[in-house]
Amino acid sequence: MNAIRRKYRALADTWKSKSIQFIITASFTLIAIAVMLIVSVILYNKFARTAEQNTFLSNGQIVEQINYNLEVYLKAVTEVFDLVDRKVRAGSPIPNDTLLEQLNTIFESREDIVSMALFTQSGELITGLPAAEMRSNTKLTEQSWFTSAVEIPDHLSFSLPHIQNLYKGEYKWVVSMSKGITVMRSGKPERAVLLIDVNFKTMDELFRRVSLGKKGYVYIIDESAGNIIYHPQQQLIYIGLKYENVEQALKYTYGSYLDESTGEKRLITIKTVNNIGWKIIGVSYMDEIVAAKKEIGGFIAWLLAAVIVFVLLISAFMSAKISQPIKRLEKSMRKVEQGDFHIHIPVTGNDEVGRLSRRFNYMVSQIRQLMDQSIREQEAKRKTELDVLQSQINPHFLYNTLNSVVRMAGSGKSEDVITMITSLSKFFRISLSRGKRIITVREELEHVRNYLVIQKIRYKNKFEYVIEAEEEALDCRTLKLLLQPLVENAIYHGIEYMVDEGLIRITASIEGGKLLFTVQDDGLGIPPDKLERLLHGSAASEEGSGVGVRNVHQRIRLAFGEEYGLHIDSKQEEGTVVRVWLPLQMDEGGTQG
Repeated sequence: MNAIRRKYRALADTWKSKSIQFIITASFTLIAIAVMLIVSVILYNKFARTAEQNTFLSNGQIVEQINYNLEVYLKAVTEVFDLVDRKVRAGSPIPNDTLLEQLNTIFESREDIVSMALFTQSGELITGLPAAEMRSNTKLTEQSWFTSAVEIPDHLSFSLPHIQNLYKGEYKWVVSMSKGITVMRSGKPERAVLLIDVNFKTMDELFRRVSLGKKGYVYIIDESAGNIIYHPQQQLIYIGLKYENVEQALKYTYGSYLDESTGEKRLITIKTVNNIGWKIIGVSYMDEIVAAKKEIGGFIAWLLAAVIVFVLLISAFMSAKISQPIKRLEKSMRKVEQGDFHIHIPVTGNDEVGRLSRRFNYMVSQIRQLMDQSIREQEAKRKTELDVLQSQINPHFLYNTLNSVVRMAGSGKSEDVITMITSLSKFFRISLSRGKRIITVREELEHVRNYLVIQKIRYKNKFEYVIEAEEEALDCRTLKLLLQPLVENAIYHGIEYMVDEGLIRITASIEGGKLLFTVQDDGLGIPPDKLERLLHGSAASEEGSGVGVRNVHQRIRLAFGEEYGLHIDSKQEEGTVVRVWLPLQMDEGGTQG
């Protein structure tokens, strides 16, 4: 345990001794890798589940299409059988040349019809096609199609596929349609059996065109006894080299299930053919889905590596940009340590380093000044501290906004990304304002409008907003960045936890010779105890709320006096109204805060 602690302390000391540039680069890269790993796992699981669902759906649709095509074909041959049935019943006496000519026309019009025949119940041929010599040892009356027609008269029966052996020299694989009917012979009614043999090759070609993946296939069984009617590997079934779990398939009329009876995990999809008693069974192999998952995993891994390299390069570039002014500041401090109090650091920005450089210049200048400047020094210090407190909002807001941009870009929401980036650019352009502390009301309203656009997208239209201003008020001068903290407070503590959509209304007007801003929301409101200490209490509540509001109030009073500042009215469950009173200034030379 002690060895582990020593290693941990050594690692911590090594980390502390590294430069800021290294720490920033390493931190950004580690965070990016962690986020990308989490996103990659989520995407992989989502794509894998989608691949399985698509396989289930695709197999069901294919089997359904096969069933539909088979039913259409069977309906067509059934209509042919009905036509022959009507012709036979209408012919009198039987046989006759007219009937034979009609049957020959039907026979020649269909390539899939192998034979048509009419038999007595004793098995004697009455008439039929083709005009070939019949075999004598066929045991015709014992065949399944014949017995079905005799036992269930006036009902069309379909036989299992079999070799036709009625005619000499003919050995075709057929499905027999038979029906017991009544015909007129020698002037009196007589029971007979009508037979039409359909070449099974047509159905076989229909099934062989089906593909369920690279190894999948479709086979057909008889739902009454489970006999295999068709199988693409029929010979392997006969010699026992392939097994199908027919018993399990007989339990389903339609639907899908997973089967592992053959040693491989397979997806079985079943559909029953109407009015014929056959089951169409689709078989696909789950290892093909696993292969698809591996392809998805490979792509995500490649994408992850590319993003990590990109983030590493960006992090290195950004950390260099961030650390460069810090290094300049460090050199200036070393000169001060050597006794050079005339050093002055040029300040080019308003970020943390820029503010730190200003403080450094301020500190050095104060050392050179007389003690009678201490009062002004304290007031300037208070102003600067308030500025630092105000600016602490920006990095957190920028981080959250860029996080939202990354998520939207990953989701393909390019329009929202463009809107957010554009608003963010305008937001910071007005925030900087070339270092000016006083801006126009028009610019302040534009600044808060850009902030609301960004937050509305981040909060997925959780609220609506309205910004209104009198024309005379737009050209008035105001301290910048007054409204954004108030709106932020309204969103975070008034509207975010509402069930319904919220509304924020911002107005600018001139009343009683003063400039008035109003920020109103219909959120949850502020509890009375918090409302009392919001402007005059401690630095922050236990939840951190109110810091920005108090900052705005103090900035206004420091700049313009005690008669100006904020006035807040709030009722719980009804909303909050914040009024901001400022002096009316119309020219460029207004009071600076």
